Amino acid sequence: MGKSLFSLMLNDEVVAAIDKIAHRQNLTRSALVNRVLAEYASVLTPEQRISDIFSYMERFFDDTGDIVPQMMSNQQTMSLKSSLDYKYRPTVRYEVELERNAGESIGSISVIFRTQSGELLSDMITFFRLWKKLEDTYLPKVKGTAAGENDVTYELYDNRFIRTISLPKDRNYTSDSIADAISSYIDMFDRIMKEYLSGRMTVEDVERTYLKYLEKGTGII
Repeated sequence: MGKSLFSLMLNDEVVAAIDKIAHRQNLTRSALVNRVLAEYASVLTPEQRISDIFSYMERFFDDTGDIVPQMMSNQQTMSLKSSLDYKYRPTVRYEVELERNAGESIGSISVIFRTQSGELLSDMITFFRLWKKLEDTYLPKVKGTAAGENDVTYELYDNRFIRTISLPKDRNYTSDSIADAISSYIDMFDRIMKEYLSGRMTVEDVERTYLKYLEKGTGII
């Protein structure tokens, strides 16, 4: 959805009121006016699509209780917090960033971790590498892409594991279905990671559990 520059003649009182609302909602004047006009004309903007997805995700995690939604740092990002079942209960933060104009990737999920424990840090890095290996192996099969050609990319640096979000092609997705896919993926990842880091799951257990989720349709993003 493109954008163009227009001039509008508005009353000073209206502009002042708009600016106050925009400030409270951390929006620019143009963004707020665009949102109001889009709602009035029943046009779904990229910003509204992202807002709808995040609203659904917030309700999803309010029901689970293990992962706590936090304030969005901006319109395109949502943060979630989870506690690891590990000695002093360190926390992990998930950050979902969605693109306004999505291409092959509609956004990314970042797993952000802080720990002073060298052992935990090593175990987490090992888990992230294992997770990438599993997805490289199995995702192309369930998405219908060529063998060995995973359309998801990964980065691991500075206490942050980043994974892009890529939906299977040739399918139509509503905002709710995208939100459900992302939420279910994070929930799956969080549960398996906690079990592995606590020592209750071996590498083989992780693979078996991941495949069970895939069979149910979870994780195909």
